[in-house]
Parts: sequence; C-alpha cells; structure tokens
Amino acid sequence: MIAGQASYNRWTLSAYDLTVLGLASPLLWGCGRREMLRNYDRNVGARHVELGVGTGWFLDNCAFPVARPRITLVDLNPTALEFTARRLARYTPTPVRANVLEPLPVPAKEHDSVGLNFLLHCVPGDLRKKGVVLAHAAAVTRPGGRVFGATVLAHGVRLRPPARLLLRAYNAQGLFHNEADHLDDLRAQLEQDHFADYDLTVHGSVAVFSATVR
Repeated sequence: MIAGQASYNRWTLSAYDLTVLGLASPLLWGCGRREMLRNYDRNVGARHVELGVGTGWFLDNCAFPVARPRITLVDLNPTALEFTARRLARYTPTPVRANVLEPLPVPAKEHDSVGLNFLLHCVPGDLRKKGVVLAHAAAVTRPGGRVFGATVLAHGVRLRPPARLLLRAYNAQGLFHNEADHLDDLRAQLEQDHFADYDLTVHGSVAVFSATVR
C-alpha cells in the first residue's frame, strides 16, 4: 500500500471531511466541495462504482436518480472501505478491495457511472501513465454511462503559493503523486477512444471532469 493510501486510518478519516473537504479544498486548492458535489449530481447513476472511496461524503450527500442505487466501493485500503460502507449502510454497498491500476474485479460494461474524486493525484506516475485508471473505469461502464471526478493538478492551473508549498510537501511524503500532472495531459486522457465526449472545468488548481463512455 502506497503512503497516500496508508494515511487513511480511522483517525484521519474521521477528520477528512473537515480538514480536506471543508478547509484545504476551498482555501488551498480553490475548489469547494459543493462544486464537486454538483458533478456527482449531474453524473451519478443507479448502478455506481466509486474508485478511491475516501469517506463517502459525496455518495452520502449526492442526488441519486433512484431511491435504492446499487453501489460498489473499490479501494486498496480496507479501513477506508469499512468506514465508507458503514456510512452508506442504508444503501447496502458492496466493498471490493482492489488496485485501480489493474483491471477492476467488477462486471464489465454493466454500470451507469464511475466516480473517482480526488483519486488521480494520489496515484503514482504522471497522468499519461495513470490514465489507465480512466480506461479501467470506462471498461466497467455501459455505453452512454459516465466516468467523472476531480483531481488536484500541479501544472496548467492556478496554484497559490501556499498551495504550491503544500503540494511539494505532500509529494515529498508520498501523500500525493501529482508533481508532474498537467491539465493538458488530463485533457489528452479524456480524449481517448473509450470516451465519446467529455467536460472539463478548472477551479483553482482542481480539474473537475466528466466523460461519456463510448
């Protein structure tokens, strides 16, 4: 387990919604959680897969199109899976421990949506390499379904000086792996053949994206 994944223990998960979504995201990265929640509301489907589950805040607060969505939670960290599954117990989600850099052990072309919010900047490699995560997400999504999320970028975006210092520190500690991540590289991954079209907007240093699976 890489450092970024291992850092999600029950203590950090308990504080995540406040420290990351409530403080760091709007004040340092320049994108409030309400903007990312709107991305969920626009794209989440009845049969949803969440990659890199965090605390499940977005799934807990988003507007599903049905009362009883079928949710699959995919993460390499068992503590994050347990935490999020407990939070979403009313939906009876299915937890799956897996590495997103490998083909996902869930049914192919069966899901309406896949979310990967604040995941890509924690995955090792540059965006040209970790674009495979988007390919794996597309592989389990039905044609016309949506793959969506948000990621903190280091290049091609507005990065405030305090945020740049924190980004460097997080990369040095292995919490982030995005020091080479460029907006143009993310756009190139969204232009791959497995997507028919995409939307990409920038809020501070955060790219919010969604794409339609071909």
